[in-house]
Amino acid sequence: MRRLAIGGLAAFLLAGCGAREELKPVQGAALPPAPYGAAATPTPGDLLKPPVQTRPARSDDLIESSDKRRSDEFDLPPPN
Repeated sequence: MRRLAIGGLAAFLLAGCGAREELKPVQGAALPPAPYGAAATPTPGDLLKPPVQTRPARSDDLIESSDKRRSDEFDLPPPN
């Protein structure tokens, strides 16, 4: 049982030890064709780069100061 646990742990640790190399197409295969309207075929790095729409910039307004709000003349209580 102990050998099985040690073997499983070793396999788990070795599985996370992948090589990080530049991506290249398989020998004899080409990159996918250029998308419709594109001037050139994108490189593997271009294909892996997320578009801007994936992580848009924050657009909501944050309170940056502790200024008091001005009074609202239309903020009236409901009529009885």
